Amino acid sequence: MKKQFILCLIPLGLLTACGGGDKTTENAGDKPAVQSMIEDDAPADPKGIGEVKHVDLNSPLNEDLIAKGSAIYDMKCSACHKLTSMRVVGPGWKGVTDRRTPEWIMNMTLNVDIMLEKDPAAQALLKECLVRMPNQNLTSEDSRSILEFMLKNDGKS
Repeated sequence: MKKQFILCLIPLGLLTACGGGDKTTENAGDKPAVQSMIEDDAPADPKGIGEVKHVDLNSPLNEDLIAKGSAIYDMKCSACHKLTSMRVVGPGWKGVTDRRTPEWIMNMTLNVDIMLEKDPAAQALLKECLVRMPNQNLTSEDSRSILEFMLKNDGKS
């Protein structure tokens, strides 16, 4: 018991030995400020990371793409994502086109691994859901079809 207590105190001692307070400001003894060695994270790109830089939305929505997106959803997406806001394995799709840009949605479906590695919004979803979205090997047309289906699901026309 005594050994466990001592082992618990070691990390506490290390934390207090490093000092406290804000390390980016000067200390009372006129010592120079200590700067973090870790770079600040770059702001998230609302378009995500990948080859999709711009998407022209259809108005009205393309019914052929919606039908294809629905079929892809049924085959590859529905086990983890619901069309409501309910989270199953992954987040629900309701309102996703209001929260994310079309480019981000397409980049996430086309470049899952890169997005989970580098995109802060995708990383936050991974922390929330605790399961990596698998790469579904979608084509650009598949991804666009899913986007069109998501827009329809969100009541866009």
